[in-house]
Amino acid sequence: MTVNLEVAEGVGTIRLDRPPMNALDVATQDRLKELAEEASRRDDVRAVVIYGGEKVFAAGADIKEMQRMDHAAMVVRSRALQESFTAVARIPKPVVAAITGYALGGGCELALCADFRIAADSAKLGQPEILLGLIPGAGGTQRLARLIGPSKAKDLIFTGRMVKADEALALGLVDRLAPAAEVFSEAHAWAAKLAQGPAIALRAAKEAIDTGLETDLETGLAVERTWFAGLFATEDRERGMRSFVEEGPGKAKFQ
Repeated sequence: MTVNLEVAEGVGTIRLDRPPMNALDVATQDRLKELAEEASRRDDVRAVVIYGGEKVFAAGADIKEMQRMDHAAMVVRSRALQESFTAVARIPKPVVAAITGYALGGGCELALCADFRIAADSAKLGQPEILLGLIPGAGGTQRLARLIGPSKAKDLIFTGRMVKADEALALGLVDRLAPAAEVFSEAHAWAAKLAQGPAIALRAAKEAIDTGLETDLETGLAVERTWFAGLFATEDRERGMRSFVEEGPGKAKFQ
């Protein structure tokens, strides 16, 4: 399989495994969607890490495969392409991308689907599609602009240039840098910590934030209000408040 899902300590690691560069061909895209949906369903997966291995995250789409597609074929495929990445973005649990080596084109777009990005200090990221006479097609024009702002996104997309890890951090494209050998362990530790948290509240927070970014303030506040009130029906809320009153803040153990 070109993508695998392994679960440990409540963390599901979605691992890209298509040497040498984890090129995202059609089969890999479809498998990614399948495993993202599986991770969303499974109760033993409470947080997710997206990882490409020690050498590379994902260097982009399979250009040779795309070259064989005509307009009619891509009209059909482009929706499935976006849906595979959207399945990752919609995982209702905390998701962190552990980025080593290159995260280019579709690889960068995949990283954008995570809630948090930890990159190797030697990593390089970018959206080079313009150099092929194309634009990003797996959400890059939308998620990148929302993450770092339109002018910075246009710089990267219009030029197709790669950015090194330090610039990616300054742009807000990644959230933390680490030595390459420590990227996965840091990402897994981040996910494992959140995996111990209140699952429904984490889901509510993610949905409220993501929905609010896509709509007007009034609608976003309505989503927040509905989730906030709804959480008062959960055992985690009872447990968290009881622990706060009896033991002090930050000591609750959630199921």
